[in-house]
Amino acid sequence: MKYPLTHLVFSIIISSSLVTSLYAKEVPLWEGGAPGAKGDTPKDIPTLTHFLAPKENNTGAAIVICPGGGYGGLAGHEGKGYAEFLQLHGINAFVLKYRLGSAGYRHPIMLNDAARALRTVRANAAAWEIDPSRIGVMGSSAGGHLASTLLTHFDEGEVDSKDPIERVSSRPDIGILCYAVISMGPTTHHGSRRNLLGKEPSAELIKHLSNELQVTAKTPPTFLWHTANDSVVKVENSLAFAASMSKAKVPFALHVFENGRHGLGLASKPPYKNLHPWADDLLYWLKTRKFMVKSK
Repeated sequence: MKYPLTHLVFSIIISSSLVTSLYAKEVPLWEGGAPGAKGDTPKDIPTLTHFLAPKENNTGAAIVICPGGGYGGLAGHEGKGYAEFLQLHGINAFVLKYRLGSAGYRHPIMLNDAARALRTVRANAAAWEIDPSRIGVMGSSAGGHLASTLLTHFDEGEVDSKDPIERVSSRPDIGILCYAVISMGPTTHHGSRRNLLGKEPSAELIKHLSNELQVTAKTPPTFLWHTANDSVVKVENSLAFAASMSKAKVPFALHVFENGRHGLGLASKPPYKNLHPWADDLLYWLKTRKFMVKSK
């Protein structure tokens, strides 16, 4: 059966997965090559994929998303999947493709990529109709470690830099950590640590990147969730980070579910119905942090 063009156009409009893809745009984080790049292949080029919220639904808030994958790969459902979910709720999402240990990269390359991503969104806030004071970072598993590293190792930018993006602060306004690797110590995920720091990192480096030890009063408010029986990344990672935030008197929300599995994500595919309860908990928290208030 042949369908008229109008029917085909209508079909495209009502398909949520196709609608979101219309807003997705992948761009390199640096023009002319990233600092410290080992080559010019895709694995050497960190990028940011934009999932901008429709104007009629744009809250003005934004989240930079760091997918998990043990610093050896990037999990799509913890990147594009989260971005589409946030986009549906009016939040501008940006998925970071950061450089990986499996491609020969080590710290601080990953942190540099995450910081550049946050700066890029803030520097372009006006053009993308984003509130520069409502930009967060989100990460799962090893991507959660990267997000927690940015939450505890941000800087205010280089005032005298020739690059206008580098003059901007890399401090997120909030953090979202999903079954995150936090520590590089005894409770770490050893594959993530090896990919990030190499086979024999120094005690000083292990401490520096054990982010539960780096929380201060300047650490941004953070939402954390984990499952108690996670057999890959121990729940103690999230518990320790939350305890440090409590000690520093930084606002946080911690949700620990009795059962589940590592890499659970939203536990749903488009159109993102019947989600895991943490998703509703997150939306409620984002409302309390004014991340779902529509821009004026």
